[in-house]
Amino acid sequence: MYTLGISAVYHDMAACLVKDGVVVAAAEEERFTKIKHGKRPIPFSTYELPFNAIDYCLKQANITLRDVQHVGYSYDPYLLLGQHSQAATLTLPLQPTTHEKPEEWESIWDPLFLMYVVNAPSYLADGAPHHLMARFRDVRKNSHLAYQWHFVEHHTAHAASAFLPSPFEHAAILTLDGRGERATTTYAIGHGNRMERIGQVDYPNSLGLLYEEVTDYLGFLRSSDEYKVMALASFGKPTYLDDFRRMIQLRSAGQYQIERVNLEEKFGPRRLKGGPLEQRHYDLAHSLQKVLEERVLQIADWLHAATHEENLVMAGGVALNCVMNARLRDLGLFERIWVQPAAGDAGTALGAAMWVDAKLRHVDERIFRMTHTFFGPDFSDDEIEKFLQWTQVPYRRMDNIAEETAELLAQDKIIGLFQGRMEYGPRALGARSILASPIHAEMQERLNNIKDREDFRPVAPVVLEEHVGDWFVNGDVSPYMLFVFDVPPDKADKIPAVRHVDGTARIQTINRNQNRVYYDILNAFYERTGVPVLVNTSFNTRGEPIVCTPRDAVECFWTSPLDALVIGSFILEKEPVKNDKSLSRRANLLAEPVAQAVS
Repeated sequence: MYTLGISAVYHDMAACLVKDGVVVAAAEEERFTKIKHGKRPIPFSTYELPFNAIDYCLKQANITLRDVQHVGYSYDPYLLLGQHSQAATLTLPLQPTTHEKPEEWESIWDPLFLMYVVNAPSYLADGAPHHLMARFRDVRKNSHLAYQWHFVEHHTAHAASAFLPSPFEHAAILTLDGRGERATTTYAIGHGNRMERIGQVDYPNSLGLLYEEVTDYLGFLRSSDEYKVMALASFGKPTYLDDFRRMIQLRSAGQYQIERVNLEEKFGPRRLKGGPLEQRHYDLAHSLQKVLEERVLQIADWLHAATHEENLVMAGGVALNCVMNARLRDLGLFERIWVQPAAGDAGTALGAAMWVDAKLRHVDERIFRMTHTFFGPDFSDDEIEKFLQWTQVPYRRMDNIAEETAELLAQDKIIGLFQGRMEYGPRALGARSILASPIHAEMQERLNNIKDREDFRPVAPVVLEEHVGDWFVNGDVSPYMLFVFDVPPDKADKIPAVRHVDGTARIQTINRNQNRVYYDILNAFYERTGVPVLVNTSFNTRGEPIVCTPRDAVECFWTSPLDALVIGSFILEKEPVKNDKSLSRRANLLAEPVAQAVS
């Protein structure tokens, strides 16, 4: 039985294909369209579906949409339609913003938003772009769709993405995001393939939306740049703790209430995009982050007491806050914590597919565990070389990928790495990564320059799994960059490029079973330098999604100051530019005829 999962309502559109309980493929739409997050989360965009990601998933299984029996869509509009659920029509003013909001709607745009979602089953059948149409044809049988459609409540999809592929047969489940239909935070218990919700917090009370509002106030893009606020927090002081504690009032049974405040009235003028960062900006980020951690730890304390579970699984965009996750880990309430690597909305495609599959197959045994995130497209050496030949770029085949790449890294070269199937989720984990040596502190600045990132942004390390305990305090297996660990004093000077200003690092551990080429490169670097750590950051530049195809990789390589691209078994290198007087004289001579012609 094939089940297709779709995330499409808010940002991070994605698709996932599950066959009899096993994930076949999963990918975000942004990787194919080059539109960061797939789209902006506005009411007009709910008609959009991740057709490119769906096409890829179907292609990976060598099927068409007609072969899919069930579709799980990670949003249930009928939870919001309420009294309108049986209505034949919904009304929307021609210029909605000029009218008063009807009392029964949360937003003046709700009719348009929900109309598009309700009609998503037909959009999937009829709306595919022309160049993808072959895989979407003939899905109507006597006016009926070939597949059965399932609207899955948004936080149920988040919870399923956290629990069903986790390593645990039973666990407490915590989901935290901006909002779903009504829920913003949910609590559940999972056993086998079953989940039981024991509580939820509803909109407008939302930890995720408050973090988004402060992100916007600080001059960053909401629903996109919240991780920048987390990084900024390390430079601040707890000046505004009491203000944020008053904003987030904890109640009993996991409930909390958010006090709505005008941030400009309370904290002064908002920072404009690209404007200077003042001390109050650092302090606001720091105070918000600390209070978020406090409140989530208090919520976790209640959840542990309510469930008596030793395991915790988490999903939702807030669960990508690796500093918060580390605080929760260090609290020790739960013996083990597993966070869905695609914890944001992209992961709800996986959750919706797995939830529908589990319900309809009526089995309690789970046969799938998520031990990696490599569910995206891959390309053979033949495909890569054919493309390189077509582009006429200089390249050569490597005799030993790991040894030759490690040698360049030991020379402080910065490498784009393109190997195997692309990662699912927001983190590059060795398939579409930029690698560099962590040994010199200036490497962070070089990488931020290459990627055109703010200078306060840290870069993260990958470490050989067998050495993690030696290089990070209480270092443990952490394959998805979802927790931070302290860098011990005796190692701080050996890997300064990956040590954040607060003394921590957001690590990825790697073993050879997860990614052989990636592991071998790091191990070869260790043999040369005695350091089992590399910088790993995503293979993209500012405003661009992580690369997906060989073309993406080559274009990113040639339009940025990367030193080399290791793509499949091949390598592309740039010759260093010589900035000497002879070149300057030559440039002047070449410019003279142009100057004479202009004059």
